[in-house]
Amino acid sequence: MKPNNRILIIVLMIIGAAACRLLTNYFQLWNFTPIAAIGLFAGATLKDKKFAFIVPLLAMFLTDIILGLHESLFIIYFCLALITFIGMWLEKRQSIQNIVGASVLSSVLFFLLTNFFVWFQNPMHTQSLQGLIGCYTIAIPFFGNTVAGDLFFSGVLFGSYAFLKKRNVKFS
Repeated sequence: MKPNNRILIIVLMIIGAAACRLLTNYFQLWNFTPIAAIGLFAGATLKDKKFAFIVPLLAMFLTDIILGLHESLFIIYFCLALITFIGMWLEKRQSIQNIVGASVLSSVLFFLLTNFFVWFQNPMHTQSLQGLIGCYTIAIPFFGNTVAGDLFFSGVLFGSYAFLKKRNVKFS
């Protein structure tokens, strides 16, 4: 693929995944989203690392405008940036095992950080170890969808891109 076409394809794939976020929300598939996959994919495929952070954050922001802005945006965007760093690690190590591992690691990171934030910010949870454990316990049912969504969308993005590269598809 030509470099400019390659970037366009990657950006379009990220935008498509972000649009899937709107669909999963519409069908109430809570936490089955492409958030981590977008960060991993951008970090692993976009050579300009500043662009690797901007594109997924911008895609998230645009979908957040539609879905509604909320107080957890900072921690979610922070997690997306961390996941993009994991994607950068993947850049030269792309294998099925590494992509699956990075996807699961991203899910765990997202779960731990976002739920810690919920515990810290929400007065409904006591500010104790027991309150923190309770907060994580309440979130466990959503974790399965997070892992499933991250694995599914990572598979779609990385798999589609590998398919296009292998076929040496020319886009003009």
